[in-house]
Amino acid sequence: MMAPVTAVVVGGGSGIGAAVAERQRAAGVEVLTWDLTGGDLECDILDAGAIEAATADTVARLGVPGLVTITAGIGHSGLLADTPAEEWDRVLGVNAKGVWLVMRALAGPMRAGEGGSIVATSSVSARLADRSMGLYCASKAALDMLIAVAAAEWAPDVRVNGIAPGVTDTPMLGRAPRSGAWLAGVAQRTAFGRLGTADDIAEAVEAIHAMHWMTGQIVPCDGGLSLHSPIDPLGDHRV
Repeated sequence: MMAPVTAVVVGGGSGIGAAVAERQRAAGVEVLTWDLTGGDLECDILDAGAIEAATADTVARLGVPGLVTITAGIGHSGLLADTPAEEWDRVLGVNAKGVWLVMRALAGPMRAGEGGSIVATSSVSARLADRSMGLYCASKAALDMLIAVAAAEWAPDVRVNGIAPGVTDTPMLGRAPRSGAWLAGVAQRTAFGRLGTADDIAEAVEAIHAMHWMTGQIVPCDGGLSLHSPIDPLGDHRV
């Protein structure tokens, strides 16, 4: 992988972000991770001031990063008719607004320097209508458009792309039993017959960073899950 010598992984304390950081370090890249807990820098992506402080600290430690990966985000389930209104602000706030705040903060020094690549973590749920996951779907659909517009605004200095995983076995799944009906069903509908892993997605992130003639794209990485039916924890649709 031909890559700049420094990188930032936002959400790098666990899951996909930790796997990305591990792969980059193995390739000889100097990496700084941001996270609420477990990262090299503590940062809440809902706090614009904290992001600006983390950006300044990052530049002071590493110089301007050439690779930025943003994996920070939250899951959510709940029927649209029943979900409290304040949940909209929380889910969209983290998964769309928070990622935008990080992107713009780090894109500034990148554009003023030698440029680079940003990859943000979206989801196949941005384009699949998953019952009981409406707010999550909406947040990732909003993120997809932010990625596209950022790519148009910041070209040619900074490439901006997204990765769209399917269901991936990370801490975001919480205590959902991996052998339970929902996740076993997801694995069965996936072409490779299993859930994705953090390293599966990190491998694709690494490849996207290395694609110098690509920007504004959302790359699905779901093991073939979306070839079939949406990820629907409620089961078969009944009229």
